[in-house]
Amino acid sequence: MPTMASVLEDPTLERHFKGHKDAVTCTDFNPNRKQLASGSVDKSLMIWNLAPKARAFRYVGHQDLITGDRTVRLWTPTMKGESTVFKAHTAPVRSVAFSHDGQRLVTASDDKSVKVWSVHRQCFVYSLTQHTNWVRCARFSPDGRLVASCGDDRTVRLWDTSTKHCINCFTDSAESATFVGFNSSGTCIASSGADSSLKIWDLRTNKLIQHYQVHSAGINSFSFHPSNNFLISGSSDTTVKILDLVEGRLIYTLHGHKGAVMTVTFSRSGDQFASGGADGQVLMWRTNFDRKSYQDVLQQHSRRATPDPAPPPD
Repeated sequence: MPTMASVLEDPTLERHFKGHKDAVTCTDFNPNRKQLASGSVDKSLMIWNLAPKARAFRYVGHQDLITGDRTVRLWTPTMKGESTVFKAHTAPVRSVAFSHDGQRLVTASDDKSVKVWSVHRQCFVYSLTQHTNWVRCARFSPDGRLVASCGDDRTVRLWDTSTKHCINCFTDSAESATFVGFNSSGTCIASSGADSSLKIWDLRTNKLIQHYQVHSAGINSFSFHPSNNFLISGSSDTTVKILDLVEGRLIYTLHGHKGAVMTVTFSRSGDQFASGGADGQVLMWRTNFDRKSYQDVLQQHSRRATPDPAPPPD
């Protein structure tokens, strides 16, 4: 039977954004599909317009590398580039993420805490404090009812945002847990580690359902495709890898960066993804492999795998 890769189109490098002077630590697409944002060790935030030949905007305000100082800045993406500063944590902030409705922010810090903020009121709301070491990453579930966080205490914690209680703790990592994220339906969370592992748990059963060891160095970031059929990961081994979560296997390895890949993210529709690296580059890729619906693929497979019917009995 042919492999899945034979019916998928390969991803292609579409754009190459140069402007950061140091490692790119975070990237995200604007839901309007017209812009890509990136933050860097060079203390700047860049907004890249995806229209051909459109100019990029650089916002500078942080006193230290982005994800290195203790503040969170909420930027208004205008020509002036004004920002509201949250005096957020007592140690470097490692991660900042919006809730899906855009009403709240969740931050993770080396002060061992996770904090939630109101975007509209521009103020602190509450802290989540049970991690015993630096917290690397925190994310809201799609419905906003849960927060997942992970860190150097090797745990992945799941929090109920209404009670503020830690409702589950996955301690399955041999080294620091570097990144955490929900799939688009909120039924699963994944976490990656400095030990190069990537694990996916089903939150309905609290069971580990998939475990990948495809990189040769720590994983710094990953992103679920909106269909939940694929996941991309970026690693200190300089590669971006694409996993087929339905078949449970690696389908692509992409070489575009000249150093560690620090951040990867799919666009909201999944037709594009971006990667940012220690080389200061931001690369934008056309997904392509998500074009065939899984139903089509399975039908093709069953057609190819079905033997000819047996001759009728005499």
